[in-house]
Amino acid sequence: MWFSGFGSAAAAAFRTRGREFRVKVLVAGIFLSKRSRVSPFIRTYSTTDFEHQLSDSLVRIMDQRMVAIEQRVAYLRHILDQPDSSPSEYSKSNKEIQQLRSSIELIVDLRAKQKEIDSLKSLMSECSEDKEMSDLANEELMEAIDEEKRLQHLLLKLLLPKDDADDKDCILEVRAGTGGDEASLFAMDIFKMYDKYSQNKGWKFDVIGTISTDSKGYKEASGAISGAGVYGHLKFESGTHRVQRVPVTEKSGRVHTSAVTVAILPQASEVDLQLRNEDLQIDTFKSGGSGGQHANTTNSAVRITHIPSGMTVRIEDERSQHMNKAKALKVICARLYEIERSKMQMSRSKLRSEQIGSGDRSERIRTYNYPQGRVTDHRVGITHHSIQDVMEGVSLDIFIDALLLQQEMDAIASFQ
Repeated sequence: MWFSGFGSAAAAAFRTRGREFRVKVLVAGIFLSKRSRVSPFIRTYSTTDFEHQLSDSLVRIMDQRMVAIEQRVAYLRHILDQPDSSPSEYSKSNKEIQQLRSSIELIVDLRAKQKEIDSLKSLMSECSEDKEMSDLANEELMEAIDEEKRLQHLLLKLLLPKDDADDKDCILEVRAGTGGDEASLFAMDIFKMYDKYSQNKGWKFDVIGTISTDSKGYKEASGAISGAGVYGHLKFESGTHRVQRVPVTEKSGRVHTSAVTVAILPQASEVDLQLRNEDLQIDTFKSGGSGGQHANTTNSAVRITHIPSGMTVRIEDERSQHMNKAKALKVICARLYEIERSKMQMSRSKLRSEQIGSGDRSERIRTYNYPQGRVTDHRVGITHHSIQDVMEGVSLDIFIDALLLQQEMDAIASFQ
C-alpha cells in the first residue's frame, strides 16, 4: 500500500464529483487524475524512496533516536518507582511518559519485527535444501520486511519536528486587496468558503467581525475556527488569493483581476501570552451601519489599541459592548502571539505582515479563474477544474492535503 506510513496527509484520498483518486508523488511530479494536473516546473518530492527503503543515514539517525527515547523512558520510569519522588517530579515524569507513549509503542513493535526478520533469515539459511520450507519462510520474510518499513515510516513521522501551535484553534482574517468592489465581493466569497469548509469538517466557525462595503462585499472579515488541529490544518492558507472573473457591474464582459489576502493565526491562550492592562487603550463608540433600534444609540462598538506595537482592532458586530471587547481581545492576542512565535522561529514561520503581503494581485499563492472554471495553487502546482466545488468548501482539501504533504517531505529531507 503506497504512502502507508505517512498518515492522512500523505495517503489522503481526494474526492471530486463523487470520484476518488489518490495522489502519487514521484520525482517527475505529482500525478493526479485528468481533472487535476501539475506543472512540470514545480518542485516536487519523491516518496517512493521512503516507501520502499529509507536511506542508511536516515535509519542510523532513527536508531539513535530510538535508543535515546528508550533510555529516557527507562529513566522516567525509575523516577516513578522511587517512593521519595516529589509530587512535581512524579507529575512531570508521568506527563512526559504519556507524551512518548506512541513513540515507545512503535519502537517496541519495530524491535519485535526486526527480531522476527532475523529469525526468518536464520531459518532460511538453515533449511536452504528444503524448498517448500524455504519458500514459506521467504514469503513470511517479505511480509515482515514490508511491515518493518511501515513501522519505520510511522515512527519517522512521530520523530519529525512539530509546531506546538498546530493543535490550537485559529483566527481567520480576510481582507480585500487590489480590485475595488470586486475585491471586496471576492473577500466575502472567500470568507464564506472557509465557513463552509469548517462546517464540512465539523469545526466551529464564529464570525468575529466584518466591515462591509457599499457593494455588499467585505473590506475586512475575521472569524474564529475551533476544532482538533485546526491551525495546523489551515496554516498554509495564508497569503494572497487572486480571482479572475467578470464583475456583476461589468457590462462589456471583460474579465477583471482582483486580490484578497488571507491570514491564519493560532489562537493564543493565557499561558501563551500575557496582556498588561496598561498596554491597552480601549475606546468605545456608537456602531455604524444597519442594526435596527440598537444602531447608533449605545456605545457598543469597541476599538482596542495595543500601545507598544500600535496594533488596532475594531469590532462592532455585536450589540453588547462586552462581547465586542472579548472578540477584539481575541484577535489582538492572536496577532501578538504570531509575532512572538515568528521572532523565535524565523526559519519556519513568517511575520504576519509578510504573511499577509501588500494585497497586490501579483503576490499570489492561488488563482481562482471563473471563466475557465479552475483553481490553481502556485506553490504545489495543482490545478482543479471545478471551481464551484472549491468555493463550496468541498474540494479545498485537494490543495490543503498537498501542502501538508509538501511540509512533511521538507521535514523528512531536513531530518537529522
